[in-house]
Amino acid sequence: MASLSFEPLTYDDIPDDERPSFLQALVPVLGMLVFLSVGVIWLGLDPQLPLLWGIILTGAVGRYWLGLSWTRLSGGIRDGINMGMSALLILLVVYMLISTWTAAGTIPALIYYGLDLLSPAVFLPAATLLSAVVTFAIGSSWTTAATLGVAFIGIGSGLGMPNAMTAGAVLTGAYTGDKVSPFSDTTNLAAAVTNTDLMTHVRTMRVGTSIALAISLVAYTVLGLTASGDIPAGRVAEIQTAIAGTYTVNPLVFAPLLVTFVLALRGYPALPSIIAGVVTGTLTQLFVQGPSAIDTFVGAWNVAFAGTSPETGVSTVDSLLASGGLLGSSWTMTVILASLSLGGILERTGCIAVIAHEMRRILTSVSSLTIGTATSSLAMNAIAADQYMSIVVPGMSFRGLYDEFDLESRNLSRAVESAGTTTSALIPWGTGGAYMADVLGVPTLQYAPYYFLGFLSPLILVAMGLTGWRITKEGSDTQAGLRGAFASFTDDD
Repeated sequence: MASLSFEPLTYDDIPDDERPSFLQALVPVLGMLVFLSVGVIWLGLDPQLPLLWGIILTGAVGRYWLGLSWTRLSGGIRDGINMGMSALLILLVVYMLISTWTAAGTIPALIYYGLDLLSPAVFLPAATLLSAVVTFAIGSSWTTAATLGVAFIGIGSGLGMPNAMTAGAVLTGAYTGDKVSPFSDTTNLAAAVTNTDLMTHVRTMRVGTSIALAISLVAYTVLGLTASGDIPAGRVAEIQTAIAGTYTVNPLVFAPLLVTFVLALRGYPALPSIIAGVVTGTLTQLFVQGPSAIDTFVGAWNVAFAGTSPETGVSTVDSLLASGGLLGSSWTMTVILASLSLGGILERTGCIAVIAHEMRRILTSVSSLTIGTATSSLAMNAIAADQYMSIVVPGMSFRGLYDEFDLESRNLSRAVESAGTTTSALIPWGTGGAYMADVLGVPTLQYAPYYFLGFLSPLILVAMGLTGWRITKEGSDTQAGLRGAFASFTDDD
């Protein structure tokens, strides 16, 4: 479960003489969006530099326009990083996990057997469902993407499926399981910041998530029938032969997978479960793959540090099974550190609180409140570039307003997770987008059109707000209903 390292500023927390005006709050936000648009899209820079420009601009606004001290501004950067520290630690260990599981033969074996069991027509929906089930069990979409997701990319490639489609299907399944898993850190966080009972929040998420998953499965079935075509003759055999000639492929290589999932199912947190997977993967390298793969104990651990570069004789397989290890995490880590720093300094200047306050002024109905919460979560993913901030800031900012409308807190917890967690993988410079693109080897903008849950989840949430379906009032299990749903935009009650 994620824990808050700081309480985000609210509008009332900021002294009048330090509170930015709405215009002042917009300057660093709009500047950051311009920097990212020009730097990433036009100039082709990696996002680290535009994010750095955004940090510099926000710091300048805070110091020279708002008169804040450097100590306060640097404290915001520190708090922003602390907010994502759990994710950063997991990320570092996951990169080690990928490399050790590759060298142990776990991921190669998943590809080897998967090519026998799956056909092109059913591959995409099967990848979606399996990713959902595994993520529900272990509570981590990131771990699923880095293990099963990598394997599915390899299987899909062997079956002639575009990598972008496979990545979209894996992410739809992974985030579906994540949203309804009581073991997920974002699920726990959404419940915590909105003062909602965890299992109540999980039950509230199920209906909308099930609808989005069902629509996605239909779409993936259609894509699978139209996109797979004929598998080139001998392609599957070539890949399997290359894997079998380089790795020992037998049931023993699944020991790291079994250990990690059993620990997660028994309620162990993600980090120790993944570390156990790294250790088991290293031992499997030594005792199953033998000296032909790993010469020494030191060499086995060096795989976790420096990654893998197999030479199977087939370039497709080599590229699929190449991994960077702990060293390979540097690009993604620097993007996430810059994103967290920017989110933290924006929060500390009061810009986020002021913008949230202005949004509250125009939210005068249940419908507009639902849409406003979804918009805030989406905006936080783009501005602060972190899925935790997309849950925490709207969750804490709108709690009082949901109380004023006499709505149960489950409505708010559902809104911030439906529009926050699921869309994080759509932001190329955000923690989710940068991580998923790196571990799956598919750029964010390429897999985005096929990541259906990322679009369907917030759309279904908005539909609930517009119609009143599944909107629940305090002290009653009945729905607010369809009464005046569209007219409620102008209803102050």
